[in-house]
Amino acid sequence: MASRFALGLAVAASAVLAFSAARAADEGDKEKKVEVKCPVSGKAIDKAHHVAYKDAEVYFCCPNCPKAFEKDTAKFATKANLQLVQTEQAVEKKCPLTGRPLNKEQMVSIEGVEVQFCCGNCKGKVAGMDKEKQLEAVFADKAFDKAYEVKKPEKK
Repeated sequence: MASRFALGLAVAASAVLAFSAARAADEGDKEKKVEVKCPVSGKAIDKAHHVAYKDAEVYFCCPNCPKAFEKDTAKFATKANLQLVQTEQAVEKKCPLTGRPLNKEQMVSIEGVEVQFCCGNCKGKVAGMDKEKQLEAVFADKAFDKAYEVKKPEKK
């Protein structure tokens, strides 16, 4: 009887571990899939529609959005800068608030991007903001230029 109980316990433990591993794998997949959006419309991008921006490429949903972007780049800069990071064309090098070195322990996820800060104060300021203010604080031109570096395209 004790051995049946032990066997049942082992089976239950295996099932829990398998379920936990599957769930962790699903959550890992969700984290990796960042939906990159058009900075003009907010719709899914089509890489066929793009323009050069900050020595990189910004992608749009349709042929009309690049025209609107080029007409008033400043209006869409924050979301274009976010897209450069989401598409891994730009990499964070410093704290977007202070320009100081990054502390990997001080991180906030914004639109699928893990943004690091120099200290708990900077992290706390941004973590307490609503989504739009977070985007402005971290990806507006002033913060972007202070904290991010656009990768140089690889030569073929």
